[in-house]
Amino acid sequence: MKKTGKAYYMISAVAQKYNIHPQTLRLYEREGLLKPSRTDGNTRLYSEEDLEQLETILALTRDLGVNLAGVEIILNMRRKIEQMQHEVNEFMEYVKHEMARGIDDWEQRLSTALVKSSPTDLVRAAQPHDDSEKRKTQNAK
Repeated sequence: MKKTGKAYYMISAVAQKYNIHPQTLRLYEREGLLKPSRTDGNTRLYSEEDLEQLETILALTRDLGVNLAGVEIILNMRRKIEQMQHEVNEFMEYVKHEMARGIDDWEQRLSTALVKSSPTDLVRAAQPHDDSEKRKTQNAK
C-alpha cells in the first residue's frame, strides 16, 4: 500500500464509529460491497471513500430495508450512472469545441467573402416573401 497522505481507518475504529460488528464489515467485503486496502501484514484499512460507501450501504439497509442483493444492484447502477454522466459531459465538451470551431470557420469565410453578409441575411433571402410564392412551392409538392 502506498502512503498518499490520505486518512485510513482500521476495522475496529470503523466498526466503533458506525456501531456495527467487525464481522459485518467482513461480510460486506466478502459480498463485494466494500473493498478496503490492505497493509503488508494483511490488515484492512478503510479510506474516506470506503466510509462513504459504507454510509450508503448502512442507509440502504437500515433506513430503507434493502437487502444486500438489492444494495449490490443499487451500487452497480449508481456506478453506471456516474460513468454515463462522465461520458455525456465529455461528449458535450466535444460538441462545444466543434461548434466553436465551426463558428470560427464561418467568421473567417464571411470576412473573406466578396459580398459581406451575415448568415441570417442569407436565410431570409431564401424564404418566399408573398403568398403567391408560398402557394407555388406548396402546389409543386
